[in-house]
Amino acid sequence: MYAIIRAGGKQAKVRSGDVLDIERVKGDEEKITFSPLLVVDDEGNAVSDRAALAKASVTAKVLGESAGEKIDIFKYKNKSGYRRRQGHRQKYTRIEITGIQLPGTAKKKPAAKKPAAAAAEEE
Repeated sequence: MYAIIRAGGKQAKVRSGDVLDIERVKGDEEKITFSPLLVVDDEGNAVSDRAALAKASVTAKVLGESAGEKIDIFKYKNKSGYRRRQGHRQKYTRIEITGIQLPGTAKKKPAAKKPAAAAAEEE
């Protein structure tokens, strides 16, 4: 299952367990909740109904903050002595997607593993 979320004016396609950098989110929260724009389940069925998506949520855990690469800005006009130098470094928040909840869909449980002793007896 994957979802498309909006974070910092940009959209991102996320699955459970993905780690991504989004524009800085202020606050000391350890968990962030997003409302998805689109959810596609494992069978390929897309959910884009606003009423259904209003109840859906994507939860993420904040891992930390970082800064992007330095961008140098230099403005120059010939023969007039005009020179301006500026720099910028965008701040990012690194998050890990912990879950996608869509009401009305049941989670598939992984098959239970057999104990090693039971597996050896079957052979």
